[in-house]
Amino acid sequence: MPRRSTLAVLAAFLAGLALACAAPALAQPGPVTVFAAASLKNALDDVDAAYAARSHTPVRASYAGSSALARQIEQGAPADVFISADSDWMDYVAQKNLIVAASRRDVLTNHLALIAPAGSPLRLPIGPGMPLAQALGDGRLAIAGPDVPAGKYGRASLTALGVWDSVKDHLAPAENVRGALAFVAQGEAPLGIVYDTDAQSEPKVRIVGLFPDASHPRIVYPAALIAASHNAAAAGYLAFLEGPQAGAIFKRYGFTVLPHGR
Repeated sequence: MPRRSTLAVLAAFLAGLALACAAPALAQPGPVTVFAAASLKNALDDVDAAYAARSHTPVRASYAGSSALARQIEQGAPADVFISADSDWMDYVAQKNLIVAASRRDVLTNHLALIAPAGSPLRLPIGPGMPLAQALGDGRLAIAGPDVPAGKYGRASLTALGVWDSVKDHLAPAENVRGALAFVAQGEAPLGIVYDTDAQSEPKVRIVGLFPDASHPRIVYPAALIAASHNAAAAGYLAFLEGPQAGAIFKRYGFTVLPHGR
């Protein structure tokens, strides 16, 4: 074979090899970046693992208070999906046109719990006028900040039950609901207000009682696509959240899965 022909064949072979090597990389979707409320961490880690196993698309989850995440999105932090622990912070980003409005859906609901360290003998029925301040003694009530959904739900419930004024000066404020959980788990606070699912995930605490659902705004976890995202896999991830496999995982962690369109 003439030398020029040999070089042409070699060049064609190398070009084909380069395309073959590049094709999987081009076909492989990028990771889905999810900003999610801190209370979702245990369950969503498992959901994300299940999604990655099925779709071969990795998920990068960032957990924090919904207020902090919404402000990060507002400041341009790169995210594909936002899952808030209340409607207010999803409304906040929606009003700034930072989400795809048509993609928004309510995925989960939860309950609010009063917790104590696992070894605490405290018994305290949850209801109007309950002696919460007396139960605290010289300690403080661990609760997420007033901008954080769990903190807002907790303050609303305590107000509705007529006990907020008796404890408002005896708080151990936390950055998010998992911070409040840690205060009680580590024995730094005798009582705390968290979600039922948080308490179930931590063996160092126990549930003293659940707050009446009617004493606070309905707890809801809305999810939506971020408008600035160009990740084609994000819509598939959002659909997976509403599917039966994800639903079974959420239920295992104590969440209530909402019907589609709620």
